[in-house]
Amino acid sequence: MQSMLVKAIVSGMMTVTIVRCAEVIIKTAPPPPVSVAVVGRAPSARHVWIPGYYKGSGGRYVWVPGKWMVPPRRDAVWVPAVWVQRHNGYAYVPGHWR
Repeated sequence: MQSMLVKAIVSGMMTVTIVRCAEVIIKTAPPPPVSVAVVGRAPSARHVWIPGYYKGSGGRYVWVPGKWMVPPRRDAVWVPAVWVQRHNGYAYVPGHWR
């Protein structure tokens, strides 16, 4: 039993470590979002517009345009990507379905 608990704790630590290693940090604040976007017409009534966002690439910000997506389930809500200020810069939190 104790061995299983240790394995679970170590496994949880490894998961947290992997997530922290993948975190993107940029020293400067992100620019304001691009305010002009050509949204167009939804491909179907099920599609939801996912707004554009800045991703980190090589220590700088790169704009990724918005797109239409079908939610994974009927009650899903899109939570947009954000950049969160940390002590060492700005960390990227990807958009996701909730």
